[in-house]
Amino acid sequence: MSVTGVWVVGAMPDEKVWDLLRAAVQDSSPVPVPVSVHWDVSGGLDWWRGKAHESMFTESTTSPGSWSADEDAFRLSALFDACRDDSEHVEALRDAVMDQFPSDGEEGLFVAVARKASPFSALAYALGPDAVLRLPGWFGDFLLDAEQVRAQLPVAEEALALTGAQRRDAVERIHAWMTGLGDDPDHHADELLDGPLRVLRHAARTGQAAAAHVRWY
Repeated sequence: MSVTGVWVVGAMPDEKVWDLLRAAVQDSSPVPVPVSVHWDVSGGLDWWRGKAHESMFTESTTSPGSWSADEDAFRLSALFDACRDDSEHVEALRDAVMDQFPSDGEEGLFVAVARKASPFSALAYALGPDAVLRLPGWFGDFLLDAEQVRAQLPVAEEALALTGAQRRDAVERIHAWMTGLGDDPDHHADELLDGPLRVLRHAARTGQAAAAHVRWY
């Protein structure tokens, strides 16, 4: 059975943010602060910075439009996985947040799904470490009230609203990740850049909170 990576970004009522956090605290659930016991995350980020401008994939000679992952790509993927908190309490908070998102297809919701690959990891590889660390939250997970959404939107726009050669390079890198580590050659790479911004702009415009999380199914 194939593993499916999902990244969800959604708007939600502002008053629900603190209700969810209070409930999490009462349930002895910590606020999500990812900590890896298997990785030196700081050292891993330093390693990634040294590799950020290099390609970690080789274009396939037998399957046009597809890529093969180099050893560094697998190492980077493992780093992203190590940065994710998948503890029981945090997963329960993610479930509670999901319940507050609008129904599928509405302006305040973006869902990216990929076979055998994490959509957020593909985006992170495309953007590079400095841009990713400027995004809200931590490696694809955040929970922002309405005031924080307005404060973080300009930073997210700077990281994601790419144009020209920068955008073309990011789209190619997303595609390399999705075909080299995943099995999703038809993934809409542009939406990984546009979708999250669309939700954050909607939330800022309507005075709502916003949240995002990475999941595997």
